Order: sequence, then C-alpha cells, then structure tokens
Amino acid sequence: MMRTPPFIFSIVPSLILLSVAFLPSSRARVVDPRCRVPDRGSTLRVFHVNSPCSPIRPATGGLSWEENILRMQAEDQVRLQFLSSLATGQKSSVPIASGRQMIQSPTYIVRVQIGTPGQTMLMAVDTSNDAAWVPCSGCVGCSSSTVFDPTKSTSFKAVGCQAAQCQQVPNPTCGVRSCSFNTSYAGSTIAASLSRDTFTLATDPISGYTFGCVQKAAGTSIPPQGLLGLGRGPLSLVSQSQSLYQSTFSYCLPSSKSLNFSGSLRLGPVGQPVRIKYTPLLKNPRRSSLYYVNLIGIQVGRKVVDIPPAALAFNSTSGAGTIIDSGTVFSRLVAPAYVAVRDEFRKRMGNATVTSLGGFDTCYNVPIVAPTITFVFDGMNVTLPQDNILIHSTAGSTTCLAMAAAPDNVNSVLNVIASMQQQNHRVLFDVPNSRVGVAREACS
Repeated sequence: MMRTPPFIFSIVPSLILLSVAFLPSSRARVVDPRCRVPDRGSTLRVFHVNSPCSPIRPATGGLSWEENILRMQAEDQVRLQFLSSLATGQKSSVPIASGRQMIQSPTYIVRVQIGTPGQTMLMAVDTSNDAAWVPCSGCVGCSSSTVFDPTKSTSFKAVGCQAAQCQQVPNPTCGVRSCSFNTSYAGSTIAASLSRDTFTLATDPISGYTFGCVQKAAGTSIPPQGLLGLGRGPLSLVSQSQSLYQSTFSYCLPSSKSLNFSGSLRLGPVGQPVRIKYTPLLKNPRRSSLYYVNLIGIQVGRKVVDIPPAALAFNSTSGAGTIIDSGTVFSRLVAPAYVAVRDEFRKRMGNATVTSLGGFDTCYNVPIVAPTITFVFDGMNVTLPQDNILIHSTAGSTTCLAMAAAPDNVNSVLNVIASMQQQNHRVLFDVPNSRVGVAREACS
C-alpha cells in the first residue's frame, strides 16, 4: 500500500499526528515569522511535516504528484504492518518493496521543551504508541542534527533497574547504573537508555517524565527528533500527565490546503468542545494502547452499504475491529467492507471510466461530484465531505477515492481510520470516561 496523509476523519498525508516522511537528511530551514506564534496554556500547535511552518520539511526530490502518492502508499503499507503486529500482539516482519526505500515517519509534529533549561525538540505525535523517545547526543545512526544533550540539563536523571518503569518498556536490560531497552517502530529499531527529565508542553512543565534517550538507531522509519506517544499505556503522555490533564486530550489535524498546515493539540479537559458526539472506546487487553472504536456501518450518500458484520466486529483475541490512528495517512478497510463502499461509490459516478493509481483502484480523469461517506459508530455518525475522501492531482486531471483495502500480506482484520479522514475535525479522547468524540472544526 502507499502512503497517505495522517488521519482524523479526514486527513491527507499523517496525526497528530501522524504520515508523510521525514527524510534522513532533514535539517533546519528559515521559517516564516508568522509561524513563530508560541504555544499557549495547555494547547500546542500541531504542524504537518510539509507545512511552510515546519523547519524539517522533507525535500521532494522533484517527484511528481503521482510519484508522491505512490511513495505515501508504500509508507502506509509499512505502517499497517506495524499496526497489525500491535493488534495481534505478535512480532512482524516488514515487507520490502522492490526498488523502493520506504520511510515511515509520522506526519504531524509538536514542539516540546526537554530538560532544564529546555531544549526544543520537534516530536512526532502518535496515538498508537506509548513511550516517548528522543535522539540523544552521541547517538549512532540517528538522522537528525538536532539531538537532546543530557549533560546540559540540570534535571536529567537515569532510571535505575529497580524502577517499575524498567519493567514497562520492551526488552529491558540492566547496565551498571541504569535501565536500557530495545524496541521497533515500523521497520526500524532503536536502543535507548531509560531516563527522566522535565517535559514542557506549551506552558506546562511535567517534571520527572520518563522517556527513552536513544543511543543507537537502525532503519528509515524513525521520526528524526523523536516521538511523543499518545496511547493509553503506562508510559504514554496520557498516563504520565494524568494528574495534570486527567487523561484527556484532543487534536485537530489541519487540511493540506491550509496556508500554514497547522492545527492544535489541546491537553486536559479545559477548553474541550461541549457540543460533541461520542462513541465508546473499546479495550483490547492484549494491546491496551490502541484506540479501538465500534464501527457498525458505512453510508455512501444516504445508502447504508451491505457489509458483512464480521468485517467490522471487534475481537480482542484476533485483534479485529476498528482503530483510530494518527500515523496512517489513508484509511484502510478490510476487503469486504472496502469493496462494498467502493462499489457503491462507483455506482454513484455513473458511466465515468475508472482508472487506478497504485493502491487506489477508484480514480477518474474527468471532473466528478462525489457523494459523502459516513462512518456510523455506536452512538455517533461522522460524515466526511469531499475534501476528506478525495485526492486530486496538482494539475487537476486525476481524482481518486482516498481509501483502500487492507493489504493482503498483513493481518487483514483491522480497519484503520486514518489522518486524511480526520482532517478538519476535532477528535477528543476522554480516557477516564472511555469514549472518543468527534466534531467538525476548521483546524487551521
């Protein structure tokens, strides 16, 4: 599959937080002064990695629109392999596409100050991961020239092997004085020492935040300046800041058409939308970090398409069901669900000739007026306008339905609501009340 924009019930290239690639050669650039608006209160600006406000925009290398879409699809496929392994609790091998280097890094980034005094890191946000980690000085294989230097922070501490957190990281090992761990992210691996320091989000300092100080990295899937996990596990931001933010946050992912491509990550219950509809969060004990929801149907226009109930059913043993993920760009549905939606969509297009582009099998080279697509959840409907379901070539000659079937070579029981479909919505995660809400909002 190809890489697509992060999700939110409508996003084009990855959430909060998360899915166009950072290139290993990314480096600081001159940023428009209008982009230097500071984060305020408990709200952080969320930048798309391709935003004019992003200091680490990847170089396009002269790729055409079609080539960029193919690249994003390939990166999404790696992401789906990663998510499927999380859902089933099994280790996975990463597929290698012939003749193509796949880079799987989240699309959305936020500014975080780490240490005392604070060192600014532009960390990717990812709703399907827990632990935070950043490249530290002396890291072997890290791609960013911006690294965190523990020796310049008066509040930095190593986490000892006796600490409870040492048992909460994957593959922990004990050194002379501190706990270390190894983990994988999509197709890459990192080795990090478990550490504590002050994380400052907007104007809120969180002292003693436990994170991984990366000492060694291998692969092309790692966000250059680190990752801030927004999952539900014990080392996530949601858990470590519970006393401050009550395990509540929301984000609004900006449209790729907005001038500055910037949205917001709002932490805590204060200032969250009042008029919003909710659906319950479901729990998978094997993978409690993932945000499972109960998708019970899909409409194309006003027609409820005929989807076998098993294609949408939640099963904690197999990992089947539907998750909301900020790190995938284009939504993926299991084959029976996708085919039903696609066929009804094509039917609405009449006799227009269907073409394909990589993993997108429903494209048109003539102007079309697309119907809305509605995700029907338990207790909540989310209706996506055309901007959330169609991608257009820069020349305007090709338009594709921006969804696809789950790839055959991964666990094909997982539906993923991705960032393009979340775009320009406020998505509210209320963990204490085990619910997620969605409301339409212009994010930029």
